[in-house]
Amino acid sequence: MSGVVVVRGEAELYARAGHLFEAATEELACAANALRTWMGTHPKILPRQRAERVRKLFRLSTMLEPTWAEHARVMASHGADVRISAHEVNETILLDDRVAILAGDESRGARSYSVITQVEVVHGVRSLFEAAWRGGTPLAVHEADMAELRAVVPRVVEALSGGATDAAAARALGMSVRTYRRRVAELMSALGASSRFQAGVRARDLGLV
Repeated sequence: MSGVVVVRGEAELYARAGHLFEAATEELACAANALRTWMGTHPKILPRQRAERVRKLFRLSTMLEPTWAEHARVMASHGADVRISAHEVNETILLDDRVAILAGDESRGARSYSVITQVEVVHGVRSLFEAAWRGGTPLAVHEADMAELRAVVPRVVEALSGGATDAAAARALGMSVRTYRRRVAELMSALGASSRFQAGVRARDLGLV
């Protein structure tokens, strides 16, 4: 491959670029808004990965879903350095300083992926990844902060969707109104939502309830 090659779907990406993963010897870095993007691409790559360093940056909303949170912990247990971003990230894979893979949209069917080997472009993508990485929270710190929130997400979303008052929702959840409002604010931040209604919609879209 040279320059930029666009492929469609995870199967074609792995078929066309799988050897690039295998050839990585220095680093594999990945940023993802949703785990389904990369799990379909390289579900077994990490245990046999020959890169000396593996970094994974996940969007905060993915970590509210227990299955995805467990996946992040598995990555960490295999030696990956995992961080969580409170902001949307450009879905990216970096292989050493040789290859950048950028995920496109799904507006025309199977998702597109741009496989880039142009050195100048790869370095530009890396600089953006590094900026996002520096702003991320280490997994261990995130887990401590989010354990309680993850446990109450379905009930908080149900209360929001049902239009319950803060006082009624807090009573139903067995917490103070102040704590309930803090949990709602944390959920909205995690989902990047600007309103309670939007938080409920996004939570349902992500399969959190």
